[in-house]
Amino acid sequence: MRTLYLYILETLSDWETGNVMAELRSGRYLKNPALRYSIVLCGSTLDPVTTMGGLHLTPEVLIRDIHPVPGDVLVLPGADTWLDPAQAPALKVAGRLLDEGIHVAAICGATLGLANAGLLDKRPHTSNDPAALKMFCPNYRGENHYVNEPAVTDGNLITASGLAPIEFAYHVFRSLDVMAPATLEAWHGLFATRQPEYFYALMGSLPQR
Repeated sequence: MRTLYLYILETLSDWETGNVMAELRSGRYLKNPALRYSIVLCGSTLDPVTTMGGLHLTPEVLIRDIHPVPGDVLVLPGADTWLDPAQAPALKVAGRLLDEGIHVAAICGATLGLANAGLLDKRPHTSNDPAALKMFCPNYRGENHYVNEPAVTDGNLITASGLAPIEFAYHVFRSLDVMAPATLEAWHGLFATRQPEYFYALMGSLPQR
């Protein structure tokens, strides 16, 4: 059993991490049929939050108290509140985990938080728009490392635009090495294009269980 730590905060964008959580928790397309990820909700406080879609979520643990091991992942979803000083504990933990080699995956507004904390200054990354990073993140100095792609992986860091939840999931799965290559490409093709041939390729890529 591995762990996906989902950081939750006010105005969390419900849909952006759905594919990542569903596939890692269910294990339905993973190359190891026995592998599953548990989902642990963590927060800067233990106070309940309300997502953008109106769901009420309560952290199970303070983010400062999580201790991921290799193979685990910290997922930072988009939200409108990432530049609030209240997110400082999460950004501090994200920096520590990156230094320790633990996977950190950030999408949409979470990339602004990382940028403003200086965590993207020396690493290839992406976000919603480079001009927006410079506009909203006064501490950002990483424009020379910005990559104009839907999602970018640099070692154990994955960043993505909020318009690219499928590409975000694809990069997470590839970085964690949890899907066979043929399965991963078929999964991405199916969800990105919705063409039926990718469904049959996906089914055909799975081992007999």
